[in-house]
Amino acid sequence: MKTLLRFDAGADEPRWVAVNDGVMGGRSQGGPEVAGGTLRFSGVLSLENNGGFSSVRTVGRSFDFSGASAVVLRVRGDGRTYQLRLATDASYRGITVSWGGEFPTVAGQWTEVRVPLAGLRPSVRGVALQGPPMDPARVRELGLLLGDKREGPFQLDVDWIALE
Repeated sequence: MKTLLRFDAGADEPRWVAVNDGVMGGRSQGGPEVAGGTLRFSGVLSLENNGGFSSVRTVGRSFDFSGASAVVLRVRGDGRTYQLRLATDASYRGITVSWGGEFPTVAGQWTEVRVPLAGLRPSVRGVALQGPPMDPARVRELGLLLGDKREGPFQLDVDWIALE
């Protein structure tokens, strides 16, 4: 495995930003915090105004996933199912395409989860697309998303992210 991101002080890490359902009128709140050697993605999911998702993503750094078969994450979750999201420069009707795959968490326990790249599915704003294939050499955004349509607080801690 090749470590892609770790959250140690002083590590050369990208900046993380939140993108929540407020972009479409929803009221979910969530965001990233890097502290104590982990990335914490936490908040409160709301279904008001047809909302129901919260996400965080990297900005300011590109990644080369060439030769990798999967993304492996060491996570401590809350028992909910999250998504890994990757984006390249590909777009559909002027909107960025992202490729996503789900991974489970165990409440309060650190686990390693594996998300096969071959299983990632493209979508635009939550709508599934047929193709295009993802160019693994041109990943410009890595993200985490919760969109399980269950209201309430959530928390996902990430120790590291690696390529396999």
